[in-house]
Amino acid sequence: MKKIHLLLLKSFIRPFIVTLLIVMFVLLMLFLFKYIDDLIGKGFQWYIILELMMYNSATNLAMALPLSVLLSSIMTYGSLGENYELVAIKSAGISLRRAMYPMVVVVFVLSIAAFAFSDYMLPVANLKYYSLLYDARKQKSADLLPENIFSNRFPGYTIRVKHKDPDGQTLHDIMIYQKGIPETNMNVTFAKSGLMYRSKDDLFLILKLKDGIMYQEEPGDQGNSMPRQRLRRFRFGETEYKFDLSDFKMTRTDQSEFRNASQMMNLRQLQHYVDSTRKVVDSNVKINYALLSAYMKYTTVPAKSKVKALPADSVKMNSQSDKINMLNNASSEVHQILDVLRNRAEMHKETNRGIRRYVLEYQKKFTLGAACIVLFLIGAPLGAIIRKGGLGLPVVVSVIFFLIYYIIGTIGEKSAKEGDLSPLVGAWISIVILFPIGLFLSYKAATDSALFDTDLYRRFFKRFSLRKTKPA
Repeated sequence: MKKIHLLLLKSFIRPFIVTLLIVMFVLLMLFLFKYIDDLIGKGFQWYIILELMMYNSATNLAMALPLSVLLSSIMTYGSLGENYELVAIKSAGISLRRAMYPMVVVVFVLSIAAFAFSDYMLPVANLKYYSLLYDARKQKSADLLPENIFSNRFPGYTIRVKHKDPDGQTLHDIMIYQKGIPETNMNVTFAKSGLMYRSKDDLFLILKLKDGIMYQEEPGDQGNSMPRQRLRRFRFGETEYKFDLSDFKMTRTDQSEFRNASQMMNLRQLQHYVDSTRKVVDSNVKINYALLSAYMKYTTVPAKSKVKALPADSVKMNSQSDKINMLNNASSEVHQILDVLRNRAEMHKETNRGIRRYVLEYQKKFTLGAACIVLFLIGAPLGAIIRKGGLGLPVVVSVIFFLIYYIIGTIGEKSAKEGDLSPLVGAWISIVILFPIGLFLSYKAATDSALFDTDLYRRFFKRFSLRKTKPA
């Protein structure tokens, strides 16, 4: 029995590791394709890109792990069925349920590890990933002087380079506008060629211009009502400009600004946020009553049993203008109450939306491990039924079921965030729908059902068509 267990474990671990690495690689390529324009050409150090890819791989593990469990389980039991090893195991008196026992233990341990990862490591990875991605996307491009474009990247200067050599440092036909105080100073420099390089400390960009001319406009005599301008022209064989690069250095945002997001919290922090926010909602109810009561005015009218008739002058309206003023005052008070209610209702709606989002994230900590178990209950029986190993049919079947799981889960999450579903239902709806399917497939595989036997369905439809065409 131990040898059979070892055989099953070896047959599962190898395809699981391979499929996990393949899926992680595919998701990483999707990340690079999505943000390639925000990362390329900004002069990042190689370790910044590597760090960003590492954190992204950690965040993608929540999607890659269930798919890898599903695909590897189909491949494992499909290969065993294709090589008639399952038949040999059953002929030895071992049922499919007992043969699945070691795999159930492994997947259960894997689901516990997935829960621990989602609670302890995933919030840290999300915090580092999203903060680093935010800083990388807002970083300015390292292509400081593009060709045939008037670049305003340096404050006070507008620079155009007509042509750059392939080395990226030799420039041709350079034009530099230097801006000063408006309408008092404007310097223009033209150069036939130049050399661009950074200083040794990487703090300045140096432009060494050759064979050029500089024009300077200066104010004339200020005593005249129409002061004339002075124009000076300088020819130079070589001159140098130095530009500050401090604005082009990547600055890191304080990570504490991202800690309030739901993806960056563990179970304890999420529960604390939800409890404190619900207390705020309850206290706002009392505040709302106090705010509205100031706009409401009541007139106490005695009961009929105590007085026979109301005094005629209880509400005095001497003229039509008094009536109009009273209605205008009442209308303005109603509008004030509506404005207060509208603002408080929007605040209440936004607070409840935040509570639903955090409760949903709280439940997703548990659904990752549950998804591994449910998808294994689908994948292992499917592999035993279809009896196909490798990367052919198992990949197609696993992708179909994973898409069903992912689409249902995405719809449930969006509905929960919008308030159409409870966050508990939105987080678990895909698990609840797929779990009976897994139990059904496990039953069919244990009873050796020919669920995917095409000959069986062909004979059924052939018999049905014969009955239909048979004369009465």
